[in-house]
Amino acid sequence: MFPTAGHLAAYAGLAPVTHRSGTSIRGEFPARSGNKHLKRALFLSSFAALRSDPVSRAYYDRKRAQGKKHNAALICLSRRRVDVLFAMLRNREPYRAPNPTPQPLAA
Repeated sequence: MFPTAGHLAAYAGLAPVTHRSGTSIRGEFPARSGNKHLKRALFLSSFAALRSDPVSRAYYDRKRAQGKKHNAALICLSRRRVDVLFAMLRNREPYRAPNPTPQPLAA
């Protein structure tokens, strides 16, 4: 088992990697390593969630509004789904969709 959700994301290749060479540090980029089968499964599940899950769609749209490209937004959504998956495994509970908070009626 992985100690944190970040370790699981790194194993899947969804955690960002910082390129370093000597004293040069050139920012963070998507990892090209990791378990390619797991990364692909998470990527495809995120892509499918765009059509069926309004919470995932809202998160994707928020990332697009921040200026991220389609694939980068999908990777962000995949990472978020890894966090949820890790919590489900850690707590040994099935997924429960978040309950929408009722909005007060304007009179």
